[in-house]
Amino acid sequence: MNKFASAEELTRYQGELKRKTNGALKTISLCGGTGCKACGCNEIHTKLVEELNLREIRADIKVTGCQGFCEMAPLIVIRPDDTLYIQVKPRDIPEIVEKSIAGNEIVDRLVYHDSDGKPIPKESDVPFYKAQLRLVSKKTPYIDPMEIDDYIALGGYSALAKVLTSMSPEEVISEVKKSGLRGRGGGGFPTGRKWESCRKAEGERKFVICNADEGDPGAFMDCALLEGNPHQVLEGMLIGAYAIGSSEGFIYVRHEYPRAVQTFSNALFQAGEYGLLGKNILGTDFSFEVAINRGGGAFVCGESTALMASLEGRVGEPRAKYIHTVEHGLFNLPSNLNNVETWATVPAIIDMGVEEFTKIGNEKNKGTKMFSLVGKIKNTGLIEVPLGATLRQVVFDIGGGIAKEKAFKAIQTGGPSGGLLPEGMLDLPVDFDKLWEAGSMMGSGGMIVMDEDNCVVNISRYFLNFLKDESCGKCLPCREGIRYMMEILEKIEKGEGTMEDLETLEEIAHTVADTSICGLGKSAPNPVLSSLTYFKDEYIAHIKDKKCPGGICKALINYYILEDKCNGCGVCAKVCTMNAITGKKDQVHRIDLDLCEKCGACLESCPTEAIVRR
Repeated sequence: MNKFASAEELTRYQGELKRKTNGALKTISLCGGTGCKACGCNEIHTKLVEELNLREIRADIKVTGCQGFCEMAPLIVIRPDDTLYIQVKPRDIPEIVEKSIAGNEIVDRLVYHDSDGKPIPKESDVPFYKAQLRLVSKKTPYIDPMEIDDYIALGGYSALAKVLTSMSPEEVISEVKKSGLRGRGGGGFPTGRKWESCRKAEGERKFVICNADEGDPGAFMDCALLEGNPHQVLEGMLIGAYAIGSSEGFIYVRHEYPRAVQTFSNALFQAGEYGLLGKNILGTDFSFEVAINRGGGAFVCGESTALMASLEGRVGEPRAKYIHTVEHGLFNLPSNLNNVETWATVPAIIDMGVEEFTKIGNEKNKGTKMFSLVGKIKNTGLIEVPLGATLRQVVFDIGGGIAKEKAFKAIQTGGPSGGLLPEGMLDLPVDFDKLWEAGSMMGSGGMIVMDEDNCVVNISRYFLNFLKDESCGKCLPCREGIRYMMEILEKIEKGEGTMEDLETLEEIAHTVADTSICGLGKSAPNPVLSSLTYFKDEYIAHIKDKKCPGGICKALINYYILEDKCNGCGVCAKVCTMNAITGKKDQVHRIDLDLCEKCGACLESCPTEAIVRR
């Protein structure tokens, strides 16, 4: 028997849960995101349970989804005190339990310290979090993603109940349109307009689809949402299905996301048990079912029509855009596709109201956007900021600046198809329009920061190599154009390029962008075109001076040992697999350039910084 036969029953149950959670027990929120799991989260959880049982202390342990501060993993937050502990080890647990759970003391050595060494114990005061605005990811640090009650206790499914009991489908669409919500998958198309078109489309069946085929190198926003708060994504899909008149939905999850499949599968089961999914939801006439489909790992299937072809069991190839999927999508029927973050934003809009939501962001870009912040930056992690925040705020206020005190060179937004933006663009607002005008794009939300040791030629070639392998090959401009661009970049990396090659490279890039069928091909030249716009001097250095300013391109660099710094310790010789380094102990060593493979192992291992790359 379904638990909630009406919206009133859901509301009553929420009240019961809130009363239970308002007790005197402390809550230990242990980050269970991928980064924290890799750093020993499971061992910490085991130790926590053992220590609490040993001391007969009652506390509520929640293994949450990603809490964002991946650089400082594993993370623990003690609530209600809001005490954040970073880089926790199992051996730290007895002291945390004794001082912060049994008592009210702070373990100073485990809290975050600023650049001046000042301890900042409260999570909300840590600069990484303080400079953010968590709206979509707000609930994640407080809930166990495998427990539907945690989500309901924080108001989960209230937006669905409101929609089903007090709003018509047209009113829901009107609210989403007035919110100014734009698709968070990268295209930035107005979500409300898409929903309206799908509702008006003729068809006996209509489909709601969640695109979770996140394949950008360095991007993990959708994965984190599905692993950390699957019910919020599901609630958004339910609201969307009601609005467009659909009773069938699909979520297309990337094959490399098994934990996301696990958490979302569990969410579907629990929602069904509670009467929040299936027939006559909350006692209304609205019914909706969702099926999970695991993609095979093809990057091109992130494109809507290729994704739908894959769902149908066909090869994941895109089709011409003049055929609109809201009218002729999956199985040639009206289909509404949005990405994970877009669906997860919908309940927040309904809960807080359009007026409050539209206060966030700027004129044409409302709300917040999640990003994965990675690369040569001090604070890597998952972040959420208001649209319109500047790149400078992201890199320096949240990211803490460049790692190892190196100089900033560029930031790439939008994944492998995004552009490389220089230091002079750091005050650019992060929104769909401004990024596009600058030669980059929002994409799904990947941000990769580069420092002085990166080479833009090498970076552009790296992303083109990725896109070359991921191109479906259906259209010639993408299939052959990307390959040809990459061949030219390989020549330039080796110091064999010419100035004529630069002209050819730019011409091909524009042709591929103008004539490819789908977004993969149209945006693939962005790294090349943006780097030619902002970093052309680096290309010229490779061609004319036969030098790589970033010291990356192997054909144009060598490794040397500085005699005045070498103490003859022999560490470099031990790590050299080619036996290219010789010298007696306590005497200056030498590198045989004919044997050296330029792997850089000697540079990384030298304790006296006696090895340089030129």
